[in-house]
Amino acid sequence: MRVQALATAAALALTAAACSEPTSAPAAAEKAAPALTGRAAVYAAGEKDAEAFVRALYARVSEPRDTPDPAEATITPGRDPLYSRTMNALIGVDDREAKRTNSAPYLDHDPICACQDIDGFALKTVTMTPDGPRAATADVVFTNHGEDQRRTLKLLKEGPMWRIADIIDDKGKSLHDDLMAIAEKAPG
Repeated sequence: MRVQALATAAALALTAAACSEPTSAPAAAEKAAPALTGRAAVYAAGEKDAEAFVRALYARVSEPRDTPDPAEATITPGRDPLYSRTMNALIGVDDREAKRTNSAPYLDHDPICACQDIDGFALKTVTMTPDGPRAATADVVFTNHGEDQRRTLKLLKEGPMWRIADIIDDKGKSLHDDLMAIAEKAPG
């Protein structure tokens, strides 16, 4: 809904700019519709296609973090629009278990890059494999802290947006399975 509102506002702004005094087209477009960044860019890409979603996820990782993303402040564990319903449920259990046991959650880092900080981050390749009309697999290679890393993202399209259903590291370790093990041990 937020993405549609932004798109509508951008279209209205472009129309207004076109009807006003003559200016150069690039200057009017820059003033009317600033490029989306952070989560807003990821949400918009998630409504386009699976590859755009993955590329936006990794572009977000590489963005400077000197100014906070307002959308990040509103995300609570287990309610993140970037993840599928099942992953959100598992992330929520992990967070509740950590609070119950007064310990750090298993997921205490950004699983997209398996990092808490970045240094020299660069996306190298994204290879997409469709797994049906509402599922896809993205094999991703990126560099962080001078080391190449690989991740496999299992994606689902829930509603109008692509979401992360699982993240598998280069050793075949599944975030979904690790979080499921925590959920299975949690008291009912």
